Amino acid sequence: MYKEIRKLYLSVGEKVVHLRHPEWGVGKVVEEMNSTIVGGFSMVRIDFNNCGEKTFDNNMESLCCCYHAGVRRVD
Repeated sequence: MYKEIRKLYLSVGEKVVHLRHPEWGVGKVVEEMNSTIVGGFSMVRIDFNNCGEKTFDNNMESLCCCYHAGVRRVD
């Protein structure tokens, strides 16, 4: 039997910036959504100060992960 292990990047409450879109300002992770299906999506919803909410892939194993797109944690 296949057991999936996801490597999640962000958690609810963390503050982030987007390196490719500094005009968006600082964002806060407001929701984390994980599929119960093996191989399914792991998503986060981030509320940015200057542009509102955006949704990103949150699985570090995915080439589409928000980390690879330019989202970084801030202190």
